[in-house]
Amino acid sequence: MASYLSNESFGLTEEQSSLKEMARSFAVEQIVPNAARLDESSEFPAEIIKKAHQLGLMNLIQPAALGGSGLSAYDACLVTEEIAAGCSGVGTSMVANDLALTPILLGGTSEQHERFIAPIARNGQFASFCLTEPGAGSDAAGISTTAVKDSDGSYLLNGTKQWITNGGVAAQYTVFASSNRSARHKGICCFVVPASSPGIARGHHENKMGQRCSNTVRISFDNVRVPAENLIGKEGEGFSIAMKTLDLSRPLTASIAIGIGRAAFEHARRYAGERKQFGQAIGSFQAVQFMLADMFTDLEAGRHLTLHSARLLDAGKSASLESSMAKRFTADAAMRITTDAVQIFGGYGYTKDYPVEKLMRDAKLLQIYEGTSQIQRIVIARELLRN
Repeated sequence: MASYLSNESFGLTEEQSSLKEMARSFAVEQIVPNAARLDESSEFPAEIIKKAHQLGLMNLIQPAALGGSGLSAYDACLVTEEIAAGCSGVGTSMVANDLALTPILLGGTSEQHERFIAPIARNGQFASFCLTEPGAGSDAAGISTTAVKDSDGSYLLNGTKQWITNGGVAAQYTVFASSNRSARHKGICCFVVPASSPGIARGHHENKMGQRCSNTVRISFDNVRVPAENLIGKEGEGFSIAMKTLDLSRPLTASIAIGIGRAAFEHARRYAGERKQFGQAIGSFQAVQFMLADMFTDLEAGRHLTLHSARLLDAGKSASLESSMAKRFTADAAMRITTDAVQIFGGYGYTKDYPVEKLMRDAKLLQIYEGTSQIQRIVIARELLRN
């Protein structure tokens, strides 16, 4: 876990270096010793996350006044990379709260902030972001979950959400549903729904290839009544709120990819210096050196892209282009880096006796969730053509 990458090249302040070191120490002491067991058992890391919350490593970008850590997007990326280098399943479980609470922060009133963000952040509870559906993943505007206004002004929600992170343990859901499906994205609304609401059914924890300890379930809504005061923003503003949320969350997701890639690189570099073939360390062979060189280059490039997008967001600027580039590049890079790490380990890398096969399985999800690498390319191209 000792990073080979230099903080100095990113101009970190003393406070940022201390924050990064605290997150790294937590990952080394609390996450790494349990990562293989959690992966094997697919067990949700509740106790680890409880300790992280006590240290202020949860709800990173939520305001301190509401119980969050109050970090900038830049500093949140520093923390997230360290946590993900320990285990990306744990990292995803932790970052999911920011994903679920940010729509409320962006579109809600101050009264809604106090009602829906503060209890989750202060009490160490979980919240889930419910956008994806069985038939609507990349096509977010095509969601079929409906919100029909009743005579008393409340809404009745019907539909199913799929691949919901922390869905089985959440106390609260941020749900996107359509009040007018023919209007597509212009008909989408954002609601906060307590998990205890009658009519909600949680599916089983998915048996995933990677990031197995991160709780992932299907959530069904059957005539779930939601008060009008739980509508975030106005009717029809849900899609815009969701997209702005993803712009903010993608640097954090990119940091998870960097954490995975960095862990794989460090394992591979160390092994290349220890493993002997033909009477010398395999790191002396050009074929291995080239792989390590490409790994490190991708990590440095990905981190620069990610922190640049975070810096723009912190300055209040639009970063749709930059955050999509960061997410796309780091996700694809993590897959390349972990695949090459397994290759450097050879047959041993293909076994569970060494950590790189887990990292390779974990990395694949980065190319899929929060917008596939293909969708990111569409976003990037549209931004380029628009400007």
